[in-house]
Amino acid sequence: MQNEEGEKVDLYIPRKCSATNRLITANDHACVQVNIGHVNANGVLVPGEFTSFILSGYIRQKGESDDALNKLAQKAGFIKHVVDGYE
Repeated sequence: MQNEEGEKVDLYIPRKCSATNRLITANDHACVQVNIGHVNANGVLVPGEFTSFILSGYIRQKGESDDALNKLAQKAGFIKHVVDGYE
């Protein structure tokens, strides 16, 4: 929720899994957040610029986190043609 000035005033804003779009509850201790840093044309890390992928414990428990991360990275344009049939 936002106040009249546009500032977020909620105490807890739940996160969502990037792969399944499920809400990550406060007691999901198996979830991970992977930040992939952006680099410039010279291959140097740009401070403060990154893309976050959040994987829930459900995906990790099923053993599909590596496949989900590949799909998300391909969709974001970090890698090309790794996952067959996914564009």
